[in-house]
Amino acid sequence: MENPIEHLDLGFVNFTKHPENPNFVVYRFTDPERANSFRAELIANNISFEEDTEKKKQLIYTLFAIHTKYYNQSMQINIKVEGKHKKPLIPFRIFRWTVLLFGLGILLLAILSYCKHMSYLKEQTEQIK
Repeated sequence: MENPIEHLDLGFVNFTKHPENPNFVVYRFTDPERANSFRAELIANNISFEEDTEKKKQLIYTLFAIHTKYYNQSMQINIKVEGKHKKPLIPFRIFRWTVLLFGLGILLLAILSYCKHMSYLKEQTEQIK
C-alpha cells in the first residue's frame, strides 16, 4: 500500500514529482501570466518540456513536465518567475517605512537599555567589593 501522505499537496510549492514517471518533475501554475513567463524562459533556455492543463477545485492549472536532468535550471527559472510576479508583503510604501523605522527604533532602545543596564550592574558589583 502506498503512503497517502506522500501525495498530500498543501500548495506551499508549485512543483512535485511526476505521478507516473519518476524521471520528470511537474511545475504547476494557476496564474496565466506566470505560466507564460515560465514557458518563455524554458524556450529561451532550450529546455524541452511537455505542457498540459488540468481543472481542479474550480482552478485551471497549467502543468509543465520537465526531465530531472534539467531540474537545477528549471528551479532557477521557477524562482526567477516567482520573483518577477511577486507582490510586496506590505503594499503601501508609507506603511512599509513606518514598520521599518518602528522596528529600528525598538532595536535602538533595546541596545541603549542593555548598555545602561550593564553600567548599572558594573557599579553594583564595585559597591559589593
